[in-house]
Amino acid sequence: MNTHNPPSAYPAPAVHAKGKPRLRVLGTAISLLEQLRLRAEQDLGIEVVFDNNDFLTTQHKAAQGPEHYDIYDQCFHNLDIVWYWRAIQPIDLKRIALWDEITDLTKTGRLGPSAELGKGDAPVKKLFVQPDLSLGGRPTGQISMLPTTHNFDSFAYRSDKMDCSSVSSWASLLDERWSGRVALVDEPAIGIFDAALAAEAAGLMRFDTIGNMTTAEIDRLIAILAEKKKAGFFKGFWRTAEDAAALMAQGQTDIQSMWSTGITILTGQGMAVEQAVPAEGYRAWHGGLCLSRNLDGRMLDVAYDYLNWWISGWPGAVVARQGYYMSTPERSRAYLTKPEWDYWYGGLPAETDLPGPDGAIRIKAGQRRSGGDYWQRANRIAVWNTTMDEHNYLVRRWMQLVAD
Repeated sequence: MNTHNPPSAYPAPAVHAKGKPRLRVLGTAISLLEQLRLRAEQDLGIEVVFDNNDFLTTQHKAAQGPEHYDIYDQCFHNLDIVWYWRAIQPIDLKRIALWDEITDLTKTGRLGPSAELGKGDAPVKKLFVQPDLSLGGRPTGQISMLPTTHNFDSFAYRSDKMDCSSVSSWASLLDERWSGRVALVDEPAIGIFDAALAAEAAGLMRFDTIGNMTTAEIDRLIAILAEKKKAGFFKGFWRTAEDAAALMAQGQTDIQSMWSTGITILTGQGMAVEQAVPAEGYRAWHGGLCLSRNLDGRMLDVAYDYLNWWISGWPGAVVARQGYYMSTPERSRAYLTKPEWDYWYGGLPAETDLPGPDGAIRIKAGQRRSGGDYWQRANRIAVWNTTMDEHNYLVRRWMQLVAD
């Protein structure tokens, strides 16, 4: 395994003035890992401070207080509000050394010509800053967010209690066979799509455009969920991967919304848990890094160093051990052992026990990641996490659902 920085992976720190610069990063637990913070400080010669929150809190902080952070680390579907308030500034592609190595998943929306674009907020739709400062898919010299971590989510199930053939559709999330043993993620722009894919697959309703629902469609879907909740179908709603894993670890659920980190936590504890491979395709998301509008001069240079460092290889290996992918996979490959690469990206059985990002063993030898290799998974996207036109209405209805 390569333990050195690949040549020209990121520029040497641009800061030579007195004092150590302090870079403030606002984001979520998806990517604000202590291992990354410490390594960034070491590699870049700066102080890095993480402000770790849930999705909604992070988005609100980003939109309302750009003076309180330097880097906004979240997802493309969380861009609209922050960009609308001009809380972030365009990223100059001339200052991104490895831009040509970033995959086409964000640049064009597809890794292969025959792949589905995926409904909803495909990152390419919001990637490039247009001359009128709108966001779009036509390439320009500026982007809104540097593409980094991403994944293709579905739901998790106890493989010692149900066979994969019985959970091969999103409809399984609303199947009465699992009543009282189901949980959903409590984040409107994510949970609503788990529920919508399940409701449509189960034949309970149809959407004209699943990535941009009408208020009537939102009302109908919330009514379906509320009726099931009232009948005790849902065991709970969760906000963090740790909370999701705890529900299953404590024996409260058998099937639920689950992120890859939750699955690796559970498998590391020896639980028989698998990610479903739904016939309808995955719900995908793509994270990235944005620059606060308040950045200029010395701190803007520091921020660009941090952006370039993130896609340089070592950070991508860390997030791979969480079960996530990086926009520059070949750079990450240099920092993964062959068994790690073959398991996380290649879809092959683990040759040896494999560690998580904290170094603890999370994957046992012989385990195989469900869904195939990275390219197979990336070519089966049903919908992207999305902030719809009726997002504010959705948030109100979703909060009512969870609170009632």
